[in-house]
Amino acid sequence: MSALDITSVRTSGIFSLDGADFEVENNVWLVGDEDEVVVLDAAHDAAPIVAAVGGRRVVAIVCTHGHNDHINAAVDLAEASGAPIALHPDDRVLWDDVHPGRAPDRALAEGDVLEVAGAPLKVLHTPGHSPGGVCLHLDDARVVFSGDTLFQGGPGATGRSFSDFPTIIDSIRERLLSLPPETTVLTGHGDSTTIGAEAPHLQEWIDRGH
Repeated sequence: MSALDITSVRTSGIFSLDGADFEVENNVWLVGDEDEVVVLDAAHDAAPIVAAVGGRRVVAIVCTHGHNDHINAAVDLAEASGAPIALHPDDRVLWDDVHPGRAPDRALAEGDVLEVAGAPLKVLHTPGHSPGGVCLHLDDARVVFSGDTLFQGGPGATGRSFSDFPTIIDSIRERLLSLPPETTVLTGHGDSTTIGAEAPHLQEWIDRGH
């Protein structure tokens, strides 16, 4: 078995919700080896993602949630690679706003395992930023891909439609802060962090309300 490799592609574009547009830069994560790869959050532009995949087989295109900036290149990437798109069904309403004519191929659920290069990626359902938000835990590498659930410095945003602050706090407390402190948190935007670096600040986030 080849060594597992984690790489990122950064893409830029517009996040749109509730009638507002925001310029954002996204982290697209690729997990795999020289033969196959899983793509997490096909954002904005499929071309650089296709280039990073190279000749490898794409096992799945996993959407950590349904906001447009995390899924707007998913269909193009699926057509280029032949890979299935996976999304938690609770975010289908968000997906349909972006891709009304194309359903996801697979429904993600808490505890699901996607295997890539012999390593299990476990699905953690972490609602709050959106109802169907998920994180992917790669225990073998002590890594969790947090999407927009947890960032360096606190939770993902909850001030817009389909989001809820108490829910994201529960998700972070129960699903993420219970992971080993040395676990690296690879986020949907911005810099990476660790569970150990963020855990001591939970009460601060609760007190500030975001």
